[in-house]
Amino acid sequence: MLARCCLVVLLSAATPLLVAMETCQAAAMHGMPGIPGLPGRDGRDGDKGDKGETGAVLHGGLAPQKGEKGDTGQTGFPGKRGQSGDPGEPGVPGVGGRPGEPGEPGVVGVQHQAAFSVARGTNEYPEKSSVIRFTKVITNINDDYNTLTGHFLCRVPGTYYFVYHASLEDRLCVLMMLDQTLLASFCDHRRVRRQVTSGSLAVYLSQGQEVWLETKDYRGMRGKPQGFSIFSGFLLHAH
Repeated sequence: MLARCCLVVLLSAATPLLVAMETCQAAAMHGMPGIPGLPGRDGRDGDKGDKGETGAVLHGGLAPQKGEKGDTGQTGFPGKRGQSGDPGEPGVPGVGGRPGEPGEPGVVGVQHQAAFSVARGTNEYPEKSSVIRFTKVITNINDDYNTLTGHFLCRVPGTYYFVYHASLEDRLCVLMMLDQTLLASFCDHRRVRRQVTSGSLAVYLSQGQEVWLETKDYRGMRGKPQGFSIFSGFLLHAH
């Protein structure tokens, strides 16, 4: 009977498929499910929707409310020192101060005077390697030159000028000393009868320093009226 039904379906090309299925429904068996098909493609974008209505405005208690003031926070750490700013403009000059108290009265010029000029008062040669003493005083302000020691004592600090003129009949070397320090050496090694030699130097002295002349091995310095040997010094500029 099944073969008969199938033959009727195949031969009836003009008969709808639905009629054949209904004719064979009673005798047909369900087939196995088919393999799922491949996913379909995305559809086209739809049309743009209409513009929505304006939202409702919040009023009263529905609006955002300002909160209460919070507690003060802890003090933070000091920040780094910033760069120095540009120098400011000079300020307005201040008011002048009150006049100062009058100073103590001074003695004009006396403390700034220093000068001496002394001559050798003997015709004998000075000792070798010793201080040359000039005992005949010509000028000696404030007794700064000591005729017993042959030293000049500085009482007024400043720049001094020292000079000596020696009458000699033999070789002579004169050393100008400052507190055991040699300032200059002046020597004449010629053997000429009755000649004169000299030397000078400008030097700064502090208060209490001493200057004098010394001999070395050659000491032919005379001190007679026909040819005095003289040592002089004076203050050029007080400091």
